[in-house]
Amino acid sequence: MKILFATPECAPYVKTGGLGDVSAALPATLARLGHDVHLLLPAYRGMKVSGEIGDGVELPAYGPWPAAQLVPVKAPNGVTLLLLACPALYQRAGGPYVDAGGNDYGDNALRFGLLSRVAAQLGTVQSPLPGWTADVVHCNDWPCGLAPLYLALARSLPLQQRTAASVMTIHNLAFQGVFPMESADLLGVPHHWRGLDGVEFWGQLSMLKAGLQFADAITAVSPTYAREIQTEAHGVGLDGVLRARSARLRGILNGIDTQAWDPASDALLPHRFGRDGLQGKSLNKKALQVRSGLTAEPRAPLFAVVSRLTEQKGIDLVLAALPRLLAAGAQLVVLGQGQPELQAALRKAAEQNPRQVAVTLGFDEGLAHLIEAGADAFLMPSRFEPCGLNQMYSQAYGTPPIVAPVGGLRDSVTDATKDPANGTGFVMKSADAAGLDDALQRALRTWKEPPLWRKLQLNGMSRNFGWEDSAEEYLSVYEQAIAAM
Repeated sequence: MKILFATPECAPYVKTGGLGDVSAALPATLARLGHDVHLLLPAYRGMKVSGEIGDGVELPAYGPWPAAQLVPVKAPNGVTLLLLACPALYQRAGGPYVDAGGNDYGDNALRFGLLSRVAAQLGTVQSPLPGWTADVVHCNDWPCGLAPLYLALARSLPLQQRTAASVMTIHNLAFQGVFPMESADLLGVPHHWRGLDGVEFWGQLSMLKAGLQFADAITAVSPTYAREIQTEAHGVGLDGVLRARSARLRGILNGIDTQAWDPASDALLPHRFGRDGLQGKSLNKKALQVRSGLTAEPRAPLFAVVSRLTEQKGIDLVLAALPRLLAAGAQLVVLGQGQPELQAALRKAAEQNPRQVAVTLGFDEGLAHLIEAGADAFLMPSRFEPCGLNQMYSQAYGTPPIVAPVGGLRDSVTDATKDPANGTGFVMKSADAAGLDDALQRALRTWKEPPLWRKLQLNGMSRNFGWEDSAEEYLSVYEQAIAAM
């Protein structure tokens, strides 16, 4: 199958969240399974790529879009990168979506309209890539949301041959690509698709809604999240659209890169370990305590957070629970950045309890790996979580996660209280302060019984969170989308 994976970010080239990790791992897995995978990605400023670089394909200026170039790069993982080079739109000092001051670029509709347009072109007889036309265009989040619309538009033209099928994946429904409706003229959205049955969202244009309305298939990044987003509580205004298209919606749990996240071979760890011996984990705990300035006490349960520091991630719940944790002799290490008031509260807690609380603002890949390997338990009390990856990393590293009963957290963690034989962590009864307190108390009681804790660790380390099974599910979705055209 010829698969085009269209995405605004892909690790290690550019990453702001889990989408970057998915965009690196899923296409590579599909390529290993024998498929011809091309990954379309804007050529942002400062990106460094390795591989065999082919001849660029010129994309002439069209309508509001300036001239661009498509540069193929055969990456070592078997995927062909298609770098969309357009300096006027992508060569900027900020990130993929915001400037250096954290403000949305004023021309994001144009920037990601071009990404969507080129993605759609690669699925038609007008494909700019010589000798290659996609069978399926897999679009990820709102920046690629117009591609299914453009493919539907191409199919509607007289004498148009069959186009690629389109698949729209929702990584986070809260980000919807909303722009003034006058953008529709700029982006070439037909007038008859500008109403409620098209791109209109509260009087504006939503790129994500366009993708949901016109895609041949829709996926969400976990089965529970696929159900949640069809409800008013979690649908962020699009639940009606998703209920109407529920027959084409499937939840597929994300995987993780099991080579990068393997404690037995992780080059970022001072001490490696595996299921056959957890001595290295104890040594990593001591290394983490020393590095963080915490008391190097092996009997103190060490809890960890690696996250965006936002209320969505439940960081305020962690702060509320902290006094009881500290009173129980526990420690907390935090890595992340986010809302200024939460950052300030965490810093204050660290200043007041320097031997029990350590906070690092920002992101450090090496420290993230050490935290997963050295912590005793990992906290993820998110109010919503489409999939989440850290709870999978934690289980792989023998660090039982404490998670809210939402999205991919519910789908990937087995509660030790309900299922002691197979438990891998602790699932909160509710995504609130009471739910977290209850889960923490259960975890602390289990921690005091080393044989039970060891079983919990080994159960988690036995789980396989690789991408192979999920990739097979995506292939099934692709085949169904093609058949449904």
